[in-house]
Amino acid sequence: MELLINDKSYNVATQPGQSLLSVLRDELNLTGSKYGCGEGQCGACTVLLDGIPMRSCILPAHSASGRKITTIEGLATEEKLHPVQDAFLEKEALQCGYCTSGMIMSAVALLKKNPSPTRQEIITFMNGNICRCGTYNRIVDAITLASSKIKAQSHE
Repeated sequence: MELLINDKSYNVATQPGQSLLSVLRDELNLTGSKYGCGEGQCGACTVLLDGIPMRSCILPAHSASGRKITTIEGLATEEKLHPVQDAFLEKEALQCGYCTSGMIMSAVALLKKNPSPTRQEIITFMNGNICRCGTYNRIVDAITLASSKIKAQSHE
């Protein structure tokens, strides 16, 4: 099966029912997406599938074939971090970091859909991405900052 991940094509052999997360981590060594609950409830494994946030721990790998998959490894360029990644660092929106890649991927999808979300819209959209360290206020602040950064970049 062929998977398009971060604009690069990979040919992989999968087992029936194998999750996209296990293919990413175990077959392709793309370990930024984390295994959290294994039930699609915590968001640590979030990737973008055709721009839509999906829980890769419950997504069968075969269902991603022929679709554009973006992982946390595909956001930054060689020159700089994605504005959401940069904002998470600037606002110190992480502690242990386990949830961070899933949070960032969901935030990227939100800002594509709604470039100027209100605080409440951010909270609503991010509901289901769990941070056990409790940095939710800083996460919301980081997403707000990222929105400003993205708007500023589009005016350059």
